[in-house]
Amino acid sequence: MKTGLIVYVVGTEPVDWDATSELTAIKQHRQVDMVEIITIKSGHFDVLDAWWSLLTRGMKRIVCIIGEFTPNGNLTLKERQLFLCG
Repeated sequence: MKTGLIVYVVGTEPVDWDATSELTAIKQHRQVDMVEIITIKSGHFDVLDAWWSLLTRGMKRIVCIIGEFTPNGNLTLKERQLFLCG
């Protein structure tokens, strides 16, 4: 079963933050097939938009977690998970 992950980021991303390398690292660490990150500049407007994007690309299990930037600019992922269905 393909698994997708939505990371809802609170706060503003640092100027030098690279979303592409962050996506790769999250995919490897969390062992998911696809990742969507929601930030102010990511292109996704909300969780529903990212959920629909993953659902239409074949993800059967979709998990949503919160991410937060630390003062030094690293993205940390919280442990609490919300499982979405559809």
